[in-house]
Amino acid sequence: MKEKVLLAFSGGLDTSFCAMYLAKEKGYEVHTAVANTGGFSEEELKVIEDKAYRLGAKTHKTLDVTKEYYQKSIKYMVFGNVLRNGTYPISVSSERIFQALAIINYAKEIHADYVAHGSTGAGNDQVRFDLTFDVLAPNIKILTPTRDMVLTREYEINYLKEHGFVADFSKMEYSINKGLWGTSIGGKETLKSGQTLPDAAYPSQVVKTEEETVTISFEKGEITAINGKKDNNKINLINKLENIANKFGIGRDMHIGDTIIGIKGRVGFEAAAPLLIINAHKMLEKHTLTKWQQYWKDQLGNWYGMFLHEAQYLEPVMRDIEKFLESSQQHVTGTVIINLRPLGYTLVGVDSPFDLMKTDFGEYGEVNRAWSADDVKGFTKILGNQMKIYYNVQKRNEK
Repeated sequence: MKEKVLLAFSGGLDTSFCAMYLAKEKGYEVHTAVANTGGFSEEELKVIEDKAYRLGAKTHKTLDVTKEYYQKSIKYMVFGNVLRNGTYPISVSSERIFQALAIINYAKEIHADYVAHGSTGAGNDQVRFDLTFDVLAPNIKILTPTRDMVLTREYEINYLKEHGFVADFSKMEYSINKGLWGTSIGGKETLKSGQTLPDAAYPSQVVKTEEETVTISFEKGEITAINGKKDNNKINLINKLENIANKFGIGRDMHIGDTIIGIKGRVGFEAAAPLLIINAHKMLEKHTLTKWQQYWKDQLGNWYGMFLHEAQYLEPVMRDIEKFLESSQQHVTGTVIINLRPLGYTLVGVDSPFDLMKTDFGEYGEVNRAWSADDVKGFTKILGNQMKIYYNVQKRNEK
């Protein structure tokens, strides 16, 4: 019997080459699967399936893990206000982890002898796939023809043509990866330190010029409504907000950071809904959390995002951080008002029953009700003691 390989298949050039090469040259029984985390339409999934069978796959499977991706990743990235380097909502990097999880679980289900992916040796994804596969199924060997053979694009195209496979693999100017939590854009300007992407490189163009107000409602940190219209399906709400905001060209930026393999990398992205949700959520937290809750959330949220980006999702401490983040959200409930405009937005304000500004203790800069003038004088005197002691000792030793 032929040994069985499950190939993580996107339908692009690298995975198309892998499918045919593993079947024809290596003699494996190739099975393919695409893990959808919200980036593929039904039409695109049908095209991918057709390609898989034309390349020689014995079976093909679409694994829809969009709901799991929200419940086990996006939700916590919102709780933690995760923006890598203060900029990037970890769009593609977080998706890859859940695609890898789906692929390796399916590989075990069909009793595959091998699992394969088409990553090259120059990026982060190879580590995310390899590490996830190896941790969850160390007995299943990993095959990576594209990486191991150091192939050129021309070689792969010629190989497929020589074996009768015809498809449009003309290289676009930019590599675009679209998903539920944002779209990454790489190529040309992103490969150089002194340039940025032109407007035309972004998939969404500015088609709205008049300002528009949108409201985002949260309950215990999770999005529950857009413009007052509730929906229990969080994925629908994210897509609805994206469709509203990307017409203004909101959410464009360039992320510059450190890759897992140690080199610096740049990638452009557009993520209208993620950036609005995270920043609206953060504003709501400023009104509903204490300063120390916010401080420690910032620390753990930053670590959570970094571990997620660097393929450490399966590290047990991630579950511990998730417990903390979830606990911190008990009173993060309310509605945030945002004004949208071309290429930008303004966070206007919040309405929340847990707003800590709504207090009988006083109004900042206006009225104090819970303390007297003498209370403040005494408090200030004690608060300054440590500094007074320091400067007193320094002055004494200057003599």
